[in-house]
Amino acid sequence: MAKKQNNIEILWQDRKRFMGMPISFTKYKLSKDRLFMETGLISTKYEEIVLYRVLDISLKRNLWQKLFGVGTVTVKSSDSTCPVLEIKNIKASFDTKELLHSQVEEVKKDRRMRVSEIIGDDDSDGDGIPDLIDDND
Repeated sequence: MAKKQNNIEILWQDRKRFMGMPISFTKYKLSKDRLFMETGLISTKYEEIVLYRVLDISLKRNLWQKLFGVGTVTVKSSDSTCPVLEIKNIKASFDTKELLHSQVEEVKKDRRMRVSEIIGDDDSDGDGIPDLIDDND
């Protein structure tokens, strides 16, 4: 299943689909440690998220998406340039979400990162400035 492109082992790839057909210029790829999005034909934009920065993964399928067998996976990360990446209208969206989840967990384990929820953290967006000010002090 894994393919090599530019010396990067690609575990999964798909295109954004319209009515279930891959006729758009948006491509998605997943490697062992990164998620890539390429958009555009004439002017191409490349986005990349390092998997250890992923905070949350969710899947949404509305009625039309269910009819055409596609779904949208939303990836929230601590990446400053792309905090939210939507993998829109892809086939096998549930399987893709699960593959992405397992890769994120594997990368975090390999980097010896603790995976835990931060409770009571005043800086939820990670910009170094407290988001909530407590006037009760």
